[in-house]
Amino acid sequence: MPKDPSTSSGQDFLPKESLGLPKDPEEISPPQASSLNEQRHEVKTILSWSAPGRPFKKKSRQYFLTAILIALFVEIILFLFSQYILMMVVVSLVFVAFALSIVPPHNFNYRISTEGITVEDHFFLWQELYDFYFKKREGIEVLHIRTKAMIPGELTITLGEINKEHVKQALLPYLPYRELVRPTFMEKSGDWLSRNFPLEKT
Repeated sequence: MPKDPSTSSGQDFLPKESLGLPKDPEEISPPQASSLNEQRHEVKTILSWSAPGRPFKKKSRQYFLTAILIALFVEIILFLFSQYILMMVVVSLVFVAFALSIVPPHNFNYRISTEGITVEDHFFLWQELYDFYFKKREGIEVLHIRTKAMIPGELTITLGEINKEHVKQALLPYLPYRELVRPTFMEKSGDWLSRNFPLEKT
């Protein structure tokens, strides 16, 4: 005899599995989220190059002779006023200036990435940097990047053979570009001395 539907329990009409319910959250693996995190934390090199650690220009013989004559003149004045300590300071400054003019700098490796800037074995995060600008020193284009901390205060990076516009486009998404930088008192004084009392003919 066929089974009376009225006598059957309600469980016969329920689905054996809850097909409409989601699985346990622990069993769900989010492959899309993990791939997005990997892409977000992936470090990419934007630009890298090698250039001398500081601007260097070979000096002529006239430069050294003029510097020695000026140093001797200053030494005589300091000797007349018995400023022996200042005499030693002048000799030290002349020695350092001659050493920097004779010994060429070795090449540094520079790298701009999505996380920051690497100068040799020193790394600076974008959060540690403030802005950047360009200046010419010794006829060579130099990149200046100011830091938020007092030390080092500013990074000076020579561009070498790399194009200035390439470096500018690589830095603009991360740092503001300062188009005009007012020279300091020391820079103005140095420019005035170099114009009126040049150590060598250009």
